[in-house]
Formats: sequence, C-alpha cells, structure tokens
Amino acid sequence: MKSRLKDIFVLFITFFKIGAFTFGGGYAMIPMIEREIIENRKYIDKKDVLDITAVSASMPGAIAINIATFIGYRVAGYAGSVASILGCVLPSFCIIYSISSLLRQFGNIEVVKFAFAGVRVAVVVLISKALLSLWKKSPRGILPYIIMGAAFVCVAVFGVSAIYVIIAGAGVGLAASLIAARGKEGGAQ
Repeated sequence: MKSRLKDIFVLFITFFKIGAFTFGGGYAMIPMIEREIIENRKYIDKKDVLDITAVSASMPGAIAINIATFIGYRVAGYAGSVASILGCVLPSFCIIYSISSLLRQFGNIEVVKFAFAGVRVAVVVLISKALLSLWKKSPRGILPYIIMGAAFVCVAVFGVSAIYVIIAGAGVGLAASLIAARGKEGGAQ
C-alpha cells in the first residue's frame, strides 16, 4: 500500500514537472515524457512510446492527457491515472490563468510581444524534436511512406479533417497487416 501511494505521488510530481516545463502541447512534451518516464523512472519500455503516442493521438482529447492517463493507469491503476492527469493539467491551468490576467494589463508592451515570439520559436523546436523522435521509431517501408504522404496532402492541401485521416490511416495499416498475416499463413502451409 505504501509503495502504491509513493507511485501515485511520484506520478503526480513527474507529470507536474513535465506540464510545468514544456510549452506547445502534447507533441512538445514527448521528449520530456520519454526522459522522465522511460529513462529516469523506467515505467515503460522505449519500444512502447510509439504505440502509446499513436493510440493517444488517435483518441479524442489532448495527447498529453491521453499519454498521462495511459502511463498513470499502467503504473498505479485508476488513482495513478488521476494523479498523472492532475499533475499534467495543473501547471498549465495556473500558468494560463496567471498569463491571461497579466496579458490584459501588459499585452501591448513590446517586451511582452517579443517574449511570446520567443516562446513560439521554442515550441516549433520542441515539436520538431518530437517529430524526429517518432520518425526514428516508426516502421519503414513503402506503405508507411505512402500513408504519410497521403495524410500530409489530405490535411495540408485539401483541408481534410485530421480525424478522418487518422481513421483512414489506421484502417489502411490494419488492412495491410491482416493481408501480410494471411500471406504468411498461406506460405507456411
């Protein structure tokens, strides 16, 4: 029981730290989640990150909350999920509440405008790092490249909703894996 309470507290603190020191949303948090959850705490294996990220991105809601929920549940059940979610959300809530109060008063000052411009650049870098990390772990082959290119064109060029693209990509990937599995079964006989 004491160990479980400790795990719950550590999950809260870990996700609080992740939530407090990353800007730009869930994808920008992925490198820090990897460092804290995989390398420092060893809660999940490195090979599970791509799966967790893919499932979390496919589900409704913020990816960071979905990742926190999954990892919290895996480590300490429902209480772990709640602790992880609260830890992830609380810093953002406090920061946004404080900034919105200050922004009303100081939003037109040049220094404040430059500070927010700097934050935007940092967010782009963090998201790029997450993209590179996921790219290195993603499957290789012609089909994943076709799915990736088609998804990009559908969203960026034709304005198709990302939800439909995610569902279509999952469907194509599932169909391809089923076809490949049947091909192996047929070849084994």
